[in-house]
Amino acid sequence: MNLARTKVSSETVSLQPDTSTDKSADTSASIATKKPAVSNLDIEQTTAEKIDEANRQLIESAQQLIQKPSITPDDAGCTPWLIQQLEPLGFHCQQLDVNGVTNLIASIGTGNKTMAFLGHTDVVPAGDLKHWQHPPFAATVEDNFLYGRGAADMKTAIACMLNATKQFITNGGQFNRGKFYWLITSDEEGEAEYGTKAMIEHLKQKGVSLDVSLVGEPTARVTAGDTIKIGRRGALSGCIKLAGKPGHVAYPDQIRNPINPMAKIIQALNNIEWDSGSADFPGSSLQITHINSGEFSDNVSPSYCEINFNIRYSHRWNEQQLKQKITALVQPEGSEFELQWQRPCPPYWNKQSVNPGSALTLLEQAIFQTTGRYPSLSTSGGTSDGRFAASLGGEVYEIGACNATIHQVNEKVSVDDLITLRNIYQTILMQYFNC
Repeated sequence: MNLARTKVSSETVSLQPDTSTDKSADTSASIATKKPAVSNLDIEQTTAEKIDEANRQLIESAQQLIQKPSITPDDAGCTPWLIQQLEPLGFHCQQLDVNGVTNLIASIGTGNKTMAFLGHTDVVPAGDLKHWQHPPFAATVEDNFLYGRGAADMKTAIACMLNATKQFITNGGQFNRGKFYWLITSDEEGEAEYGTKAMIEHLKQKGVSLDVSLVGEPTARVTAGDTIKIGRRGALSGCIKLAGKPGHVAYPDQIRNPINPMAKIIQALNNIEWDSGSADFPGSSLQITHINSGEFSDNVSPSYCEINFNIRYSHRWNEQQLKQKITALVQPEGSEFELQWQRPCPPYWNKQSVNPGSALTLLEQAIFQTTGRYPSLSTSGGTSDGRFAASLGGEVYEIGACNATIHQVNEKVSVDDLITLRNIYQTILMQYFNC
């Protein structure tokens, strides 16, 4: 897809006769001559130069974001930098700081329909630096790959949408048929309590609705555009703690070992018959993630035993149903127990995606126009901030870079994939706001 259109028009210049005493001017007719014609080669060269410049700006923007060590919830200057890029384009920018989390709400345009781009500037820690091929915040390009923490998840998607927006406006695109929002947070990898969730609540208070939300999470399996997430399973973590009576194991009648009833609880949890999912969602499941009984001594019964678990569930369940089911399994095994719940993440699924007029059709067409292939539709993987946008009732889709190296040492993304993703985003903007 061409990033810029070069229009060449022929211009006629009229030369008036000289009315001086020069006898050689013996004609009163105008002499019309044309400027030298612009060849197709010149047009192609000009277009190629613009494309190269756009690509250079894209990579530089991605590098500048990666070079800011924004480990959750530290924004590390990413949001002020984005404001500097967006305001000259005509965006109204509002920085919303909530309990140490930096959020950006930017908007441009007029009209009834609305689209939002959601992203996050925060990244997970880099881990052991000695295992990195390049420093994690150096944003090194080598062998056509951009390395760095956040290269895939998801600073490059932000850079791609930024560059796509600039190219859309440069090529004459306008936001007079709809409003375009940017919602960017520094707390997606953490608790996610004061990030996108807070911004969505802010928009609700302002009476803002979002018809379509596009999340830049890394969804591609192999190359950019090969997968669209049309929903996500829910997640719910919990901790069960049983109290015991410690004592010497040689006197079992004087102790109450909490490990024994906890073993029955674990067996009951593992025996739950979960749904097998549907054509749109993977099935639900529960995994025990940690077991702890305090300080160990081989001849002392522990005073407590606790386990941590995580549930991934489809749209066939809700949070309240899960809590009731787990509580019912724990109660028979001990009256002295604690059950705590953490990080509830409800599932979401675009019911509108089955409708012929849904935005999914537009997204598929944009990807096909850019890559020559149609994407797979998926709801696999972990949770995302798309769940918060879904609470507004609009369509929510996720399209981003390849996720093969996210949260890993030597996280990287192909430069070619960045260009492809930028082109997909630009085509989406053209099709949505120009129709």
